[in-house]
Amino acid sequence: MYYSIRHLTKFLYNEDVSESMMETRMHPRSDQNQRCLTFHLSVSPRCRVFSYRDHLSNHVHHFDIPVMHPQLVIVAESLVEVQPSPHVPSFLAPDAWAELDAMVELGDYWEMLLPSEFAQPTDALDALANHLDVRRHDDPLMVLHQLNQQIYEYFDYKPKSTKADSPIDLALGTRAGVCQDFAHIMITLIRSKLRIPCRYVSGYLYHGIADQDRSLHSATHAWVEAFLPQLGWVGFDPTNWLTTGERHIRTAIGRDYADVPPTRGMFRGKAASDLTVAVRVTPSSATAGLEQELPVPEDWSILVEKATQLPEQLPEPTRAQQMAQQQQFRKPIKLRDLEI
Repeated sequence: MYYSIRHLTKFLYNEDVSESMMETRMHPRSDQNQRCLTFHLSVSPRCRVFSYRDHLSNHVHHFDIPVMHPQLVIVAESLVEVQPSPHVPSFLAPDAWAELDAMVELGDYWEMLLPSEFAQPTDALDALANHLDVRRHDDPLMVLHQLNQQIYEYFDYKPKSTKADSPIDLALGTRAGVCQDFAHIMITLIRSKLRIPCRYVSGYLYHGIADQDRSLHSATHAWVEAFLPQLGWVGFDPTNWLTTGERHIRTAIGRDYADVPPTRGMFRGKAASDLTVAVRVTPSSATAGLEQELPVPEDWSILVEKATQLPEQLPEPTRAQQMAQQQQFRKPIKLRDLEI
């Protein structure tokens, strides 16, 4: 299956800012059953974009805009091929726990076993573990299938009930949250109670007409992957009670959300910012060449055009203005983080 993905992010400032420094993780991965065939990142105001791979092979793009600007618009476009995932059985062999422990002992999985910024055990999590009876029994895969269903049934999906930096206790207290919260709670339970390596996955989920997903149709998505004997890394989507498949498109993996936000950066200035995000995932019937532009739906074209229009067209800075701005950067000035 081929998917065309467009991800627009817009930061609008109430006053001009003098510099924006940003990194993005929007480039889909090429591994397992997935290949990213084309990727293009557009930034307005225009600037030079650099890229590298982090220690988990996630694609990271970063840039610096050292001129005054009232807004920042980032548009990521990609074409991805996703093959059907291998069948995930309902259970493993009776000795799977022992086999898992032996593999973990011989491998380098400590990073996905220890607590992380958003996956810290708490008293509220311990209470949930007791309520759901999360412990080692039967075999690892059966326990994970059960936990995937339990989290889906225990929590309500409620957009905007939490924020990107909300601790798991907020969702635990209200029994409501979004995909990020469900993933963090499941990761913490798996690591602390089951001692299974588990990691956070950010990406997209294609919603077909017949699919009964409760996650938003026009947003990024998050789920978890647990390491199991005989199967390797297996994806579980507790938001929608799914094992991951052809509709899940992986962008980045990490210990939790703190490792893989779509955008992370800062700006120089005292302005307040307003964030707008729009995502579109559509099936594509054929691949596009490296130099071929992907077809853009009319309504998306209008959205991008409006987003990239500046309230006032700023003249190109003169050499003297650029030197003056560079001098300003040397002075101590408060930096404000922007992260979604």
